[in-house]
Amino acid sequence: MDAVPRTTARPRLAVGRELARASFDLCALPWRAWRYRGEHDARVAELRELLAHPATVEDTPVPPIARPLTLAVSCAEVSGEIHAVNLVRALRAELGASGAPAPRIFGLGGRALAAESVELVGRPVERATMGFDVAHALPYYLELLSHTVRELVARRTDVLVCVDSPALHVPLARMARRHGVRVVHFVTPQFWGWAPWRAEGYREAVDLALSILPFEKPWFDRRGVRCRHVGHPLLDALPASVPPIDAPERTQLALLPGSREGVLGRNLPWMLSVASELLRAEPELEIVIPHERSELGPRIAALLAEAFANEPKLAARVKLELGDLHGSLGRARAAFSVSGTALLDLLHHRLPTVVVYRLAHAREVWMSKRFLTAPYFASLNLLAAREVAPEFCFVGDGPRKEVLEALERAWRDPAWRADALRGLELARERLGPPGAVRRAARAVLATAAEARA
Repeated sequence: MDAVPRTTARPRLAVGRELARASFDLCALPWRAWRYRGEHDARVAELRELLAHPATVEDTPVPPIARPLTLAVSCAEVSGEIHAVNLVRALRAELGASGAPAPRIFGLGGRALAAESVELVGRPVERATMGFDVAHALPYYLELLSHTVRELVARRTDVLVCVDSPALHVPLARMARRHGVRVVHFVTPQFWGWAPWRAEGYREAVDLALSILPFEKPWFDRRGVRCRHVGHPLLDALPASVPPIDAPERTQLALLPGSREGVLGRNLPWMLSVASELLRAEPELEIVIPHERSELGPRIAALLAEAFANEPKLAARVKLELGDLHGSLGRARAAFSVSGTALLDLLHHRLPTVVVYRLAHAREVWMSKRFLTAPYFASLNLLAAREVAPEFCFVGDGPRKEVLEALERAWRDPAWRADALRGLELARERLGPPGAVRRAARAVLATAAEARA
């Protein structure tokens, strides 16, 4: 994709254009949703086809770079900042290994990115952790966009690397490109599962998109978005080896209720009430709740105490373990989890899993059935292109009997477990090898070399 020539458009004018565009998109949403509903079945069929023919990871050699690059890296949330920090380290390592001069790096982030000696011109990560409503946040983000574009132009930035967070980064990327700055987006948006019409605007915003799931690249390719599949960055942080699934120490059911407080509060009590039925039926069973966020420990402990207030014997068989997620998963025989990135941790351990997602409102279930174009919502099933992990999305008391039956199969049905393990092996194979961040860094540097050329 050709670079956009530098212009003298004022950043505030560009922000106004993006605001007007967002307002138009909001007004057009009912029409788009109506049209989209008519295309729903075809979109689902397309994604099913792509799930069966995933892309493989792509690597790019680091081109010769003679003079220091000016790179901007932007993240807006804590999860994205983790990837941004690793990407900055990989960029410096790749340039150092090739003999190129050290880059100048600035951008948007939080404390973790600042600790990597990245000069921050805005701190949206810290604001995101505070909690706010859209009306009060809008002026801040409009000014952030304007200020960032001024910095990008003034510093003659070679490449802007946006990490995740499409709500902020698609408008920022589009503005940057209008001012002649190349844009790479690391972690492509999940437009394939919702709002596919947004791919058109995304195509205008990025020079290169870096996908982390193998079916995303062909989906974006079909829509004219220049995309490279680099693999999932989570794989870089996983332990090298885990106990085999039939190891004698695997005697527990791992229960993963989510990492955000709202999701945890909505799902954990319901999950405990269902899992308690399995505890009664399996006298030797123990449940472990592994969690990496130690600050949520008191909240989880309080929910546990409430769930088993009248059953101290059952309570003694449910343990909360904070900090060492993979140590806990290494002792699990099966898992009961909400949908989210934790499913990839479970995949690494090849744990037969039952997946739930308890929504807050009935309208969310109604919308998910009519507007989501993904045939599954659990990443394990998307990767395997079939329902390897039974998944249940509901509101209220939900399908308790069906979920309990699925848990019983995952725990003690040899034939079911063997079939699940075959699917998990396929899903893990399709996810690809570690090294996603290094491959992403090389793609960024190749884009920077194109800009210099």
